[in-house]
Amino acid sequence: MPSPLLTLPGAVAAEGVDAEVAAHYGSFNVEQRTLAAGDGFVDLSHRGVFRVTGPDRLTYLHAMTTQHLERLQPGVPTEALVLSPQGHVEHHFRGVDDGETFTGHVEPGRVAALVEFLDRMRFMMRVEVTDATADLAVAWRPSLVEQVAQQPSSRPGSPVVEQVAQQPSSRPGEGPGKYDLIPRDQLEKYAAAAGPACGLWAFEALRIARGEPRFGVDTDHRTIPNEMGWVGPAVHLDKGCYRGQETVARVHTLGRPPRRLVLLHLDGSENALPRPGETVTLPGPGGAPGKPVGFVGSSARHHELGPIALGLVKRNVSVESQLDIAGMPAAQEVLVDPEVGLHVRPRLG
Repeated sequence: MPSPLLTLPGAVAAEGVDAEVAAHYGSFNVEQRTLAAGDGFVDLSHRGVFRVTGPDRLTYLHAMTTQHLERLQPGVPTEALVLSPQGHVEHHFRGVDDGETFTGHVEPGRVAALVEFLDRMRFMMRVEVTDATADLAVAWRPSLVEQVAQQPSSRPGSPVVEQVAQQPSSRPGEGPGKYDLIPRDQLEKYAAAAGPACGLWAFEALRIARGEPRFGVDTDHRTIPNEMGWVGPAVHLDKGCYRGQETVARVHTLGRPPRRLVLLHLDGSENALPRPGETVTLPGPGGAPGKPVGFVGSSARHHELGPIALGLVKRNVSVESQLDIAGMPAAQEVLVDPEVGLHVRPRLG
């Protein structure tokens, strides 16, 4: 469903899985500055939306995911993962409960698989899982607002549901903002009230600068939560059993994830950005061929930092090492501590 906001002046469609929304509306640098100043909104209506209804919905989601959802209060935003039995990330979603329905949203093209999985695992639970993408659209705004006890309903025809992100930002003016769920037939009315419209390129640049990974772009089939900094934001360590828990707990206790997410500051001398999946190498001594140590995920041009990217590299790569991506030098900024166990073990004793 291409977004109706692609008809706005200056709109240029993004590519690939993001092709249904605008990459920019004329100037992604201006749009970044608009968002960083706390103004504007971003059309994310290509994201998939799902609902879970029924009296057992929170107990059910609590058992199925990495997050503590059993006593989730209405209006409090959350994010969670579904893991494989081996602890690999299979699904990532954000969502909010309104007291009667949990409404979540996922990366484009991924809602059907998640709905199928959740529906298949209901057994005797009093829940119903449905794909609500045709009814609801997602948007993002940078404005930070205080959490409230109650939020409007997320069912069709209802007012906007505001979701306040919980992760703090280390960059002034570039906080994680909040997600809005909007009746899809009211998207143009929402845009008129929430403008100016800012494109996905601006949103992605700020997301990457926050060190916030995107599932399916910055991850692969082997990714575990510990590698991505998801322990805390999306993984609750004291919630009891869930599928894949053993891997998460073991790696957390030992404190050494096999790989780590890193923010890469790219050499800006070339007018190019690496492609998702491009190999990250550690240059050899004296010009020797580089050694593959990981891959790059999403990349963007930040209005202050210049070209940046998120990479997933082996844990034992020194944080001081300069890396290389297809001939492009890249300096590291630590996002996931390779020696997190040094901080965890004293508390476990």
